[in-house]
Amino acid sequence: MVEDRTTDGTRIAQLLSSEVSGREDSGLDALDVANADPDVEPSEDGELAYEVVRDERDADSDALAEVYVQPERIRVEFREGVDAAAEAAEAVGLRVRPKAVRPPRTLVFVEDGGEVKRATDVVVAVLEEKDLEK
Repeated sequence: MVEDRTTDGTRIAQLLSSEVSGREDSGLDALDVANADPDVEPSEDGELAYEVVRDERDADSDALAEVYVQPERIRVEFREGVDAAAEAAEAVGLRVRPKAVRPPRTLVFVEDGGEVKRATDVVVAVLEEKDLEK
């Protein structure tokens, strides 16, 4: 049996973008992909590919997360719901760590195209937490 794995960071970022902007369940219809760079080139430190925001038409909308492309993975930096992101990522088996900046962020690493659905579950968990805070 041949195992096909998508480990190209650019492709993984595209898959996550499609999940976030294309699904209309679990509240994802309230999110958009913004400031996308279609020509982003991966780097070891990660290059910003796009932001995940609540309804792009809302001028006051802050990024929920930023997606950075590395050669063999993506890094999703959650700017909101950092605790929910960490808990959800650990629960679905994604590698996660805090980023010590002010305000703090949570980094979630997606190293395979097969992990994109789990990363989407993390986005949903953060979105649900944010909705509960309203």
